[in-house]
Amino acid sequence: MDEKILYQLSIELGKRLTQKKLSVTCAESCTGGWIAKVITDIAGSSAYFNRGFVTYGNNAKHEMLGVSLASLEQFGAVSEQVVKEMAEGALKVAKADFAVSVSGIAGPDGGSEEKPTGTVWFGFAFHVNGSIQTVVHHQHFVGDRNAVRLQAAIFSLTTLLEEIVKN
Repeated sequence: MDEKILYQLSIELGKRLTQKKLSVTCAESCTGGWIAKVITDIAGSSAYFNRGFVTYGNNAKHEMLGVSLASLEQFGAVSEQVVKEMAEGALKVAKADFAVSVSGIAGPDGGSEEKPTGTVWFGFAFHVNGSIQTVVHHQHFVGDRNAVRLQAAIFSLTTLLEEIVKN
């Protein structure tokens, strides 16, 4: 896997969003803005990408996206509940049609027995018949910090494309 895959996925994402006249936003933690960067690497991406959120710390997740402090405390930033709230918050704040959120442990430190290094949670939120629907995924990636982050960005764009095709 390399960054050329991300570029190709970004081109395809831009085509799909443009064809369907839809917009996307992202709420990133462990990827640190990588998803927003590859989306905006494509000329003309301002037609479907207005803003993204890099919410690395818990306070940022709470203040910018409305993630509940109770969820952060009870489940931790790397959890199903938090990425769901991140995606839904980003969707609302950005007034987008689709949102992707990602929070994980890229390493080399920070892992635990319960959440080892390479653990990444993803949220995908979108509008369906006037309400927000959210799909959550969990992955465990292998490799160093860069490899985990790259795989997380690729998974994000691949799954986002699948959700756009389905909806």
